[in-house]
This record gives sequence, structure tokens and C-alpha cells, in this order.
Amino acid sequence: GFQTCILTNNWLDDGPGRLRTAQLLDQLRRHFHVLLESCRIGRRKPEPQIYSHALQVLQARPEQV
Repeated sequence: GFQTCILTNNWLDDGPGRLRTAQLLDQLRRHFHVLLESCRIGRRKPEPQIYSHALQVLQARPEQV
């Protein structure tokens, strides 16, 4: 089987639209094995470290993705 991952480039939202964003991410989370949010892991796209982190979490090698 395949593992699926969402890798977002977002920030912690404390604005009035935060409920909608949270609901969207919750809905998406149900369809993927892993949800990685840049704001929670301290990296952002296109930093190579964010992709290395995703590979580590998925226990995958670059040539597998």
C-alpha cells in the first residue's frame, strides 16, 4: 500500500476565519495518513528540511515518493 501525506505551508491562524480553516484541515485529515503543517513543525516550503521531515515521518526514501 501507499501512504499519503498532506504537506501544508501555513501559519497558526487566530483570526476570525480560523474555525473554517480548522474544519477544512479536519476534513482533509480523514483522507490521508499524515497531515504535516509547516507552522507546527517549524519549517516551510521550499526549505529542504520540511521534505526531509516528511520522509522521516512516512519512513520513506526520496526515490519512493
